[in-house]
This record gives sequence, structure tokens and C-alpha cells, in this order.
Amino acid sequence: MEKSILTPDSPLHPTLVIKIGGSVLSNQDTTLQDLVALQQQDTIPVVIHGGGQVISQWMEKQGALPRFVNGLRVTDAPSMEIVAATLAGLVNKNLVASIQRLGGRAIGMSGVDGGMLQAEILDPELGYVGHITRVDPAPIHQALTAGYIPIIAPVAIHAIDSSEHSGALLNVNGDTAAGEIAHALRAESIVFLTDVEGVMDSNRNIVDKLTAAQVADLVSSGTIAGGMVPKVEACLRALEKVGVAHILDGRRSRALLDFVEGHSFGTRID
Repeated sequence: MEKSILTPDSPLHPTLVIKIGGSVLSNQDTTLQDLVALQQQDTIPVVIHGGGQVISQWMEKQGALPRFVNGLRVTDAPSMEIVAATLAGLVNKNLVASIQRLGGRAIGMSGVDGGMLQAEILDPELGYVGHITRVDPAPIHQALTAGYIPIIAPVAIHAIDSSEHSGALLNVNGDTAAGEIAHALRAESIVFLTDVEGVMDSNRNIVDKLTAAQVADLVSSGTIAGGMVPKVEACLRALEKVGVAHILDGRRSRALLDFVEGHSFGTRID
């Protein structure tokens, strides 16, 4: 894979945008070590992370039971405070600290910083859950130019308008955020590290390669369901500007390094 060329005077098109699921990071994988190794090889990835399990744990500590509608977390005002504190605070900063402890250089940010992710209310029934309407990649470019791995929490800011939610913090799906960011950056590829081996067919076999049309068919038939749906939808959105998308098993040792070195595993979508 071609390395990113980072210069202050040229547009930045990072080689790799990576979505890391919270379930992957709870296992003893090598994702963070891989990120540091990539940086040391002059490939600086852009990372978007999840943290749904941590959010649920902290909600329960506060006596608030997580509630979901069609797989999306209902986020009222008190819940939004917990989402912002855990995603943009605890999870984000622990990731940054861990990468720096391993010898890497990382900078933590959320979609709120610099107005990176602007959004509108997705569905009033879901509360403070956002649909991304605009991505400003400038803060990411600045971090990349300075040699940092951007570690991005999927919290957005409501567009400044005349609505009652103007300027409010919004919870956005991490997979969706990754797809939109990769699209805005025109990255070479996007990778979703998850806790399954890839996309499965109706016989529960891993599909190593899919086209956009095949993905749409698998979603409509219900073969692709649950948490895999936002991942493949984010892949399709990214592929409007991105070369290729991959869904990989992040529990696998050296998953990122093996991917960059050209080893074939998981599911490729193009």
C-alpha cells in the first residue's frame, strides 16, 4: 500500500481510515501496537472509535437503563452528557494515552472540535442522535501534517440554525461517522475492525469480496443484519470517494499490519 505523503502545502489524502469498535478494544488484540507500527512506517492512519459498552456501563452506574430503537441508542439530555463524557473523555483519552505509552504520537478529538462533524436530529424519538450533514476535515489535516494519529470520538455538533437544538451536542453512530470522514478525506481505503471475521452469507460462510450491488441485496434479504448494517452502509457511502473498503476481524493479532502488507482476509467491498 502506498504511504501517505504529508506536506503542509498539499492536500492530504490519508492512506487509511480505521473504525475501531469498542468490543475489539476490550479484547487482547494488537490494534494499538499496529497503529504505532504504521506510524513508525510513515503511514499515519485516521482512527474513529466506538465505545457503546462503556456508555452502557456508565449509564447503569447512574441508574439509567440503555434503551434502543431499531438498533440505535435513545439519547435524552442526561444520557447525552454521559455519551459525551465517556466517548470524548474517558474512552478517547485512554486510547491516546495507550498509544503514547507504546511510543506513538496521537491527538484526541471529537467531531465537535473545529466543527468537524455537523449534524441534525435524526429522529425526534431518538432524542439527541444526529444525522451527519457536513464534515470539515481541516482539524484532521492539521493533526496529520503535525505527525499525529487523529483519534476521533463520534460526537457531533448540531448545525447552527434557528432550531431549539442549535449548537447542541449530538450522538452519532461511529460506523457512519467513519464512512463520512473517509468520504470527506478521499482516503485510499477504509477499514472496519470488528469482533467477527467478516460479512457472512446465508450459510454463515465468510464472503471474501462483495460489490455494492451484492451488499444491497444481502441487506434487503436480511442476510446482513444488526450491527453489520451500519458498517456496510458506511462502506458504500465511503466508496463514493474511497478506493476500497474492508471489514476485518480486529481480534486477530497483527490484523492491521497484515492488511497493509497485502494479506487477504475478512471481506473486501468495492
